This record gives sequence, C-alpha cells and structure tokens, in this order.
Amino acid sequence: MLKFNEDGLLPPYDFPMTIDELKDSLLVKGLKNLPWDAEKRLMLVNNLEILVDQLWRVGLKDIYIDGSFVEDKASPGDIDGYFVADIMTLPDLVRELNSIDPYKVWTWDWNDRIYDRNSAKAQLPMWHVYKVELYPHVGQGSGITDEFGNEQKFPAAFRKTRETFQPKGIIKIIK
Repeated sequence: MLKFNEDGLLPPYDFPMTIDELKDSLLVKGLKNLPWDAEKRLMLVNNLEILVDQLWRVGLKDIYIDGSFVEDKASPGDIDGYFVADIMTLPDLVRELNSIDPYKVWTWDWNDRIYDRNSAKAQLPMWHVYKVELYPHVGQGSGITDEFGNEQKFPAAFRKTRETFQPKGIIKIIK
C-alpha cells in the first residue's frame, strides 16, 4: 500500500503497479486531508497508459515513473519517467514507436522541442500531446546532478529529490 512520508514522498522503494492499480491508488485518488486534483491525475495516467502500451508493443517492459506525480503535490503538471532500452536498437525502436503513435512524439532531439510559455521552456512533443515525458535509459547520464554536482543516470536521479536529494520511491509499471 502506498503512503507518503512526512516529507510528502513515497518511501525509497520501487513500487510495482499495473496501470489499473495506479488509477485506483493514492497517487490518483489522493487522501481526504489533502487538496487533490484527482481528475487531472487520472487524465495523466490515461495518457501514460497510451505511451506504456506503445512501449510494450515494441517489447520494452522496464518502465518507471517519477516526478511530482509520485509526490503529495495536489496538481502535478505532468508525469516524468524512463524506460530501459538497448542503445544498439534504440533508433529502430523509435521508428517503430512513431509508426504506432498517431502524433509521432517519440523523439528526444533538442531541435524537436517546442516552446511552452506556461512552463517557460522548450518541451518534448510527447509532453505537448500527452503531458508525459518518458526518456530512454541506455546507460547515459540524465542531465540531473547529485548533491556533489555529478551527473546521474536515470535510475539514481529518479530515486531522490532534486532539491534536497532525499531518497524517495518510484513506480515501476508492470503488465
């Protein structure tokens, strides 16, 4: 059972959940004593489900979500996550994923990002369509630094807060 700690974080653990379990969880339904945008959170999970299904269809199964969505923030702006892939097959996977997705959102090229004035930054096409950002983890750095200024890989970066570097839990999406 999911519970937030006193800092509004999940305990440091990888919580395996199906999409249906996620929809029925604290992360969507919230707690009675917290203000909570359950409708927006459910919309985000429904969008996540579309992208996860596409990843499963091309044979990827190690998918993790994080960000403010897995914290006690009432109305997160999006869902962040990563999936484990092989760098040698990633270009083929991207082609396959874009052949499935009607919006062709599977890209991480900086040149494909689109400026969003509300967030005041260039966002991935995936974010503009689904409000979900899923990055491939092929052993590269994440662009997120640790408390010592060292760039972290996705597994490490997603398991601690960016500001205080506190350990936290994440969700592993399972079938």
